[in-house]
Amino acid sequence: MPVVAVIDYEMGNLHSVCKGLEKAGATPIITHSHQELTKADAVILPGVGAFDPAVQSLRSRDLEQPIKDTIASGKPFLGICLGLQILFESSAEGNQPGLGIIKGKVRRFVSEPGITIPHMGWNQLELTQPKSILWEHLPPQPWVYFVHSYYVDPVEPQVRAATVTHGTQTVTAAIAHENLMAVQFHPEKSSNIGLQILSNFVSQVREKIAA
Repeated sequence: MPVVAVIDYEMGNLHSVCKGLEKAGATPIITHSHQELTKADAVILPGVGAFDPAVQSLRSRDLEQPIKDTIASGKPFLGICLGLQILFESSAEGNQPGLGIIKGKVRRFVSEPGITIPHMGWNQLELTQPKSILWEHLPPQPWVYFVHSYYVDPVEPQVRAATVTHGTQTVTAAIAHENLMAVQFHPEKSSNIGLQILSNFVSQVREKIAA
């Protein structure tokens, strides 16, 4: 089974991500070791919490360069929730620079009548890269589970793989570019749809190993 390293920087719901990966046919390892990231077949960066503590925690564990090296190597990489946001250059939530792997900023939802912030609960994706491997075997507008007050705004719109609409605001819900994928929602909390997305990721890992 493919070995998927799940990065531990004390900012993620690691247990539920690992359970989802096991169901998807992978062997997850929780780690903050550069060597284990190098040896793994794929890497997942989860994340729950605030932007500044997250990037500070990554940097205190000397994980910034290993993450960049992993993505540059072509190894399949998946960011989840805050793990998507810290790939960007900066966030309205904090003052720390992000990893800057994707050009763009993290912005806050604007308050408007009839919506709650955070955007929390089930919502439908609009797939802007419908042929992305992430969305294989899914319905055209799948329901997934969100919990976030901030969203990513990429400079290059072609990296956007899906959007979601909250009130009148349509924002990026996922990105995909070559081996780098990341989602704002929680696949590990998104029932069968989320499990299929994790299975799609693991399938890509298998293809990469076989190539």
